[in-house]
This record gives sequence, structure tokens and C-alpha cells, in this order.
Amino acid sequence: MDPYREKEMMTVKKTLAALTMTLAMPISALASEGAERLADILEPLETYVADFEQQILDGSGQRLQEASGRMWLSRPGKFRWEVNAPYEQLVVSAGEEVTLYDPDLEQATVQALDQRVTHTPALLLSGSADELTGSYDVTRRQQGSSETFILVPKDPDTLFEELRMTFRGEALNLLQMTDSTGQRTAIEFDNVRMNQPVDDSHFNFEIPEGTDVIRDTQ
Repeated sequence: MDPYREKEMMTVKKTLAALTMTLAMPISALASEGAERLADILEPLETYVADFEQQILDGSGQRLQEASGRMWLSRPGKFRWEVNAPYEQLVVSAGEEVTLYDPDLEQATVQALDQRVTHTPALLLSGSADELTGSYDVTRRQQGSSETFILVPKDPDTLFEELRMTFRGEALNLLQMTDSTGQRTAIEFDNVRMNQPVDDSHFNFEIPEGTDVIRDTQ
């Protein structure tokens, strides 16, 4: 795979891992004032649909990449992430496997979902609240009508060093991730729809004939 496209796919992996963690995880048992407030917001959430604009910045703040598209998420563990520009990409899961599809390269990678979110880790989807309470430090900051939650993993072997979630009202408006190299990914959401019916067909994907398929589902 082209190094640029490989790097972009890794960014998509990090993004979906973080989104899956924050929007699909059962966090009602988290202990701390910030975590309890985050649970109050996320626990009623069943579905989430939004447009997104994504920017990737290096450690000095220089813009490296931009992308835009639309996402669908249904708890627990179902998601669809469509990148429409600058080129098409799709990441989709119905809950057990996840498919990363690049139509330009005519290539699809299929992985078990727990492998897909390696290092964030699979317990975030499995409902192990006891493990979760010991895995992340959660703090909260209020600024006007916006609330920002900062999640710092206690285990250094993760996809990110810090995850920030900003809500306006009850809607997730901004997701920011910083990795060990200082690279930052900022995803801004718009046209948000929460807890409205989402057809399961969004989470099913039939790989087109002739696609080069790489499977890693062990």
C-alpha cells in the first residue's frame, strides 16, 4: 500500500477506536466526578449520526491532512465511517468484524473487532466496567455551555496519549486525540442526530467482486 494511504488508514483506525470507545462503551460504573458526568451524557445514547470534518496536525500545529464525510454509530459496537473527500474510504462494522475498504486501491481489510481496537482495548466494547475504571483517568472542564472531558489511559501501550471530548448540550461536538509523537487529530461534528432510528443496513457491507481482500480475523 502507498505509505501515505497506509498512514491515513492508521489514522482512521485510531479515530474509530476512540469513537467506539467513547460512544459504545458502558461507562456507568466509572468512578470520579468527571466520569460520572460523562456517564450521565453517554448512557442514554443509543444511536449517533453526524457529518464530520477532520484535521490532522503535527506536533508544531502544521496541518498534515484534511478529510470530511459522515458517520453512523449504534451501541454497542456498530459503526460506519465514510470518508468522501479528498478520496473515498469506508470503515464499517456490524459488531464482530470490521472492514476497511479503499475503492481506489480496490482493497479491503477484514479484522476481528477486538483486534481493530487493539490497545484501547477490547474491554471497552465488552462491557467490563471494572476493567474500565482502572484504565482511564477522566477529568472535566466547563466553559460556558460546553463541557470537555479529558481521558488519559493509564496503560502506556495505547493508540493515543490523550483523548478530549467536547459536548455542547448533550451532543458530541469535537473529538481530539494526541498520540505519542505529538500528532493531533481533531474531528468536528455537525448535523448531529441522536437516538433516532438507524437502519441496520448501514452496518452491513458486501465487498465488491474483484477486490483484493486481506483477512486477519483470528
